[in-house]
Amino acid sequence: MNRPAQPRLVLIAGPSGSGKSRLMHASGLPCLRLDDFYFDADHPGMPTTNLGITDWDDPRSWDAEAALAGLRQLLETGELAAPAYSISESRRVGTRSISLDGAGCLGVEGIFAIEFLQHCRQAKLSVEAIYLDRPAALVYLLRLRRDLAHKRKPPHIAVRRGWALARAQAGLRRRALAAGFEPLGMKAAISRIGHLNRPSRAAYAAGQAGHESGGDGTRRSGGRLTSTRTNHPA
Repeated sequence: MNRPAQPRLVLIAGPSGSGKSRLMHASGLPCLRLDDFYFDADHPGMPTTNLGITDWDDPRSWDAEAALAGLRQLLETGELAAPAYSISESRRVGTRSISLDGAGCLGVEGIFAIEFLQHCRQAKLSVEAIYLDRPAALVYLLRLRRDLAHKRKPPHIAVRRGWALARAQAGLRRRALAAGFEPLGMKAAISRIGHLNRPSRAAYAAGQAGHESGGDGTRRSGGRLTSTRTNHPA
């Protein structure tokens, strides 16, 4: 039996709170969350902001090598026990299972996707790079609502840090585009991912039809399965 083709990688970048996780959920793709590869808060050398708190938007707070190793394992084996990171506790609290199950596309999302693109290129991985492009004021409000609801930061810190990130958003966008990301709004990004994934779904349907029955109407097991569709893990 031929080995299934490697799934197409769809890398989603965007500011914190812009809706990257929502986009992945809407896409229906299996997803590797880069935020699960944060270091624990007590990791030596964690960066801090001028507010005296850990700077979770600094790439030094994140384990890029572990994220790349996890991605490689997922692509090679189709399975990964990824870290499960608690943002409110600032530490890893266990693992969560990710299964490709023959999927034709794999989503990878997180605030460090811009940096991760270079790691993927060095690993000779082909990537569709999308920057989730939404107005800074909207992202500020979405991020503030999320941080307060999940108790990620004290309210006054969430407000001050949020404004700082909103002011930095234009620079983040420029950096993403310079790295090779395509800026798309939420609806356009959902449409683009659906278009990328459509050939995989068509191939899956054809493979399933061939697997289920032969020309004489009898069931056969030699049908070639080239790709499949999976739901995004909860």
